[in-house]
Amino acid sequence: MAETKWYVLRAISGQEKKVKTYMENELARQGLSDSVPQILIPTEKIYEIRKGKKVIREKTLIPGYIIIEADLAGEVSHILTSTPSVIGFLQANNEEVEITKIEGGKQKKTKVIVKKPVPISQNEVNRILGKVDESAAIEEFASVNFIKGETVRVIDGPFATFEGTVEEIHENTKKLSVMVKIFGRNTPLELNYAQVEK
Repeated sequence: MAETKWYVLRAISGQEKKVKTYMENELARQGLSDSVPQILIPTEKIYEIRKGKKVIREKTLIPGYIIIEADLAGEVSHILTSTPSVIGFLQANNEEVEITKIEGGKQKKTKVIVKKPVPISQNEVNRILGKVDESAAIEEFASVNFIKGETVRVIDGPFATFEGTVEEIHENTKKLSVMVKIFGRNTPLELNYAQVEK
C-alpha cells in the first residue's frame, strides 16, 4: 500500500457527518477503504446544564471541514471530491499534466492544468485534534476564574437571567455561593460554574 498523507476537505457546513458516512460507504463499495484509513470530523465536548442536569454534547470544532488520511492514487481523489456536499480540497496547487486524447483516430497529447491537493503535516493534525496537550482538555467552565464580590448572571435553572454577587467560591466542587435579589430580598443560591456567566 502506498504512503498516506493528511488532507483537509471542505464541505457544506452541517453536512459533515453525512459526507463522512457517504465517503466510507462509497470507498467500501469500490474496495478502496484501505486507501483512506481515517476520515475525521474535529469535534469538542461541550458541558451544559439543562433542567438541572449536566449534559455533554459534541460540537463540530471547525464547521465545514473534514480531515482525511488518504493515498490519493487512482480513483480515490475523484471519489472524495465528487461526494455530495463536498466543495473540494482546502489547499490545492495547479499542476500541469500531459494527457493523451484520441481525435479522428489519431493520438494527440495535450497539457492540462489540474488542481493537486496539498497535504498538511502530522503536527497540524495533532494540533487540530487536540492531541498536543491532553492535560488542557479539562471541562471548559472549570478554567473560568471567579472573584469574590464580582457580579455574575445566572444562565440556567429557575433563576435564569437574575444577576447576583459572588459570596463564596468552592474550588473543589466547582460551585459558587451567589447572593441574588429576589422580590427585593437577598437570597443565597448555590450554583455550578456552568450555571453562571461573568
